[in-house]
Amino acid sequence: MPSWLEVALRSIGALVGMFVISKGLLRKSVGESSYFELMTAIAVAVIAGVGSIQLNIPVAFIIIAFIVWGLVPIASSIFQLKSMRYRNFINGKGIPIIKDGKIMEDNLKTYRMSTDELMRKLRSKNVFQVADVEFAVLESNGELNMMLKKEYQPLDAKTASIHTASIKEPEAVIMDGKVLDEPLATRGFNRQWLEDQLTKMEVAIENVFLGQVDRDGQLTVDLFDDQLQKPQSTELPLLLQSIKQSQADLETFSLDTDDPKAKELYASCAKEMERVKQMIEPYVK
Repeated sequence: MPSWLEVALRSIGALVGMFVISKGLLRKSVGESSYFELMTAIAVAVIAGVGSIQLNIPVAFIIIAFIVWGLVPIASSIFQLKSMRYRNFINGKGIPIIKDGKIMEDNLKTYRMSTDELMRKLRSKNVFQVADVEFAVLESNGELNMMLKKEYQPLDAKTASIHTASIKEPEAVIMDGKVLDEPLATRGFNRQWLEDQLTKMEVAIENVFLGQVDRDGQLTVDLFDDQLQKPQSTELPLLLQSIKQSQADLETFSLDTDDPKAKELYASCAKEMERVKQMIEPYVK
């Protein structure tokens, strides 16, 4: 067999072996992998590279090396699920770095982390003052996770006692000019509704690169031609215009009538229309 052909076949086999091992070993991003997993991945890559070009190494030896470096880490990961002590031994565990706004210097020394490095990690989290941190943990992969003190935490809807509607993920109903029926049905619509919406936008389905429907049933599209302006749905603007007109009519009726009860009723309805208008305006902008 020619040497170039043998190198090609070995390289293909090495790539297949690396793919199989990586599928069983690495189930997370590189930043979340332990040092042991990264070391194993590097070792497997070295075995694959060397075995592909060193023709004096028997193929059987390469296969044995793949089996050892592949199965042992996979078995180790399975055993980690069953033993916390073994898991902590292999991956390490998080260690507190800041507690009650105070740096724990002894733990910093344990991880051989300087104050400058700690401040850099804090700044990457948009925190510039240690006293603002209630608790911070340095994870085994070097990532710093922390909890700010209550007064420095961002205000959310629950803290402000504001009731908010549940958020649903937008559904892609058109991809590459093709209609996706299942996501469309998930939102409770059909092709006829979709065609009507696109007709109002004066857009053909085959010209749509991506179309999405949000939780409010609004269709937004991105066209293949980036030079064209993205068409917008006209339903909400028209609805808002109708509400404003109705509010103006009610206010006029309230001024024109001499009946106190009718005047009060018209004024009350006008205020209600104002409330509805304020609810819809954020979705139109």
